[in-house]
Amino acid sequence: MSAVFSCVTPRSAVCAHLDPHDRFSPALRVTGKRAGLVFPLLIQGSSGLFFCFISISPQLCGVVGLEIHAQIHSNSKLFSSSRVTFYSPPNSSVAFLDASLPGTLPVLNKRCVEAAVITGLAFNCTINRKSLFDRKHYFYADMPAGYQITQQRLPIAVNGLLNYSYLGGKKRGQVMSRRVRIKQIQLEQDSGKSLHDEQNSQTLIDLNRAGVGLMELVMEADMSCGDEAAAAVRELQLILQALDTCQGNMSEGQLRVDANVSVHRPGEPLGVRTEVKNINSARFVARAIDYEIQRQIKVLESGGTVVNETRAFDNKSGTTVSMRDKEGLQDYRFMPEPNLPPLFVYEGVASVPAGVDPAQVVLIDRLEAELPELPGVRRARLVEQYRILPEHSFTLVNEDGLVDYFERVIQNAKAEPRKVIGWVMQELLSNLHQQGLKNLHVHQWPMTLSAVFQEMWKTPEKTVRQLVKELDLGLVSDQEQLLKICQRVVDTHPEQVKAGNKKVLNKLMGAVQKETKGRADPVQVKALLEKMTS
Repeated sequence: MSAVFSCVTPRSAVCAHLDPHDRFSPALRVTGKRAGLVFPLLIQGSSGLFFCFISISPQLCGVVGLEIHAQIHSNSKLFSSSRVTFYSPPNSSVAFLDASLPGTLPVLNKRCVEAAVITGLAFNCTINRKSLFDRKHYFYADMPAGYQITQQRLPIAVNGLLNYSYLGGKKRGQVMSRRVRIKQIQLEQDSGKSLHDEQNSQTLIDLNRAGVGLMELVMEADMSCGDEAAAAVRELQLILQALDTCQGNMSEGQLRVDANVSVHRPGEPLGVRTEVKNINSARFVARAIDYEIQRQIKVLESGGTVVNETRAFDNKSGTTVSMRDKEGLQDYRFMPEPNLPPLFVYEGVASVPAGVDPAQVVLIDRLEAELPELPGVRRARLVEQYRILPEHSFTLVNEDGLVDYFERVIQNAKAEPRKVIGWVMQELLSNLHQQGLKNLHVHQWPMTLSAVFQEMWKTPEKTVRQLVKELDLGLVSDQEQLLKICQRVVDTHPEQVKAGNKKVLNKLMGAVQKETKGRADPVQVKALLEKMTS
């Protein structure tokens, strides 16, 4: 905080003794909780007492809002029957509509509408019984139509709330609870991909992603730093995965974050904002926002002006770089989508108009009844039911399938929850990570470890090695047997293997472990699969 001193009339009280040559500097920095206040101070100077006012100006702080594009988990695209796949060869999943050929018309995917509604319900949004589609015009090479079908005027859901928590404090051991308002959730199309071939100085277009259904979630500027924004993204990711409306794999572009960042002094108008586009991990969200806040503060404190612009985050340097300025507002020429009628959803069967088949419409009460236990509720239940630490509940919920595994171990082994959580945290997860299996979902592992734990509880005198041998739970390490199993798994995933993407390796390893009931030697399996897919 900066302190500004204003000296007025002398007084007959002593406050401080000053050197005759001492002077106050307006640049003096002070700290404290008296931000934004003006209070008096008596100062003893060489020529008498002076009555001073000290004005404390609060420090600049960050203001963060998020726009998140979540790819809807559906078999086909939003308006066409093309399949939604990530590993398919370029332009192998493109319908005539996706390529914008003349004479094609959009047909709305009911699954995508249901996904948007159930997502809105999970965030306590108001579900609009009637919503509208619009055309947003802009030209990109990977958008053949020259416009995107979206919901600008009347989106499907509005006015929601995301409650989230994260571990903060000096030692990251304190549970910090926050909330952020969700302005709206709207349905829209995704664009294709532009693949830049720098060697040949050309850009190639892949339309496999063109037309895939998206939910755009617009969050209000209720966050102040990178940690809060990253925690909100993680919580959103967990909720969407629990709802099965989005798989949330950020490395595959299924969840993409745009951050709107500005700085201001509390009580003053918001500053000029910049938009950091297409951040593809929660960790990068925190780094990008914190860097951008500090960058803007430095610009303002040096007498500069923050430019309204779009920036990108360079994860290698940890900095944001300018892409284009936004001073001139782009005219998207929004207009009603002429090929799609208004979208209606209904409260229940009783509200469906006569002559309309209830099976062909979206019913809110039916979707509301299918809402699963959400991550925040699940964490609170775990702490209450099993008396575990809050930080342990975060680990259990964050790892896909680990809560179910933890509860099955307790149920089968009849063990004390605190002993089980200690074993899970210290033994199970550490061993999985040491073996390089940190990306394998825990639910792919059978009850093998649970069976060992149960027997250890019953017969503490026996070693783990003895129990594994008695229960025939040892690793399958026979090279020829593993080779046959791996070949069978590779043969059953031709599309993924053909794409040659290294990220598919973990999925294949999971399939091998599933077939061998978790007993395959992971080191050998990884080596075999790498050889087969290279």
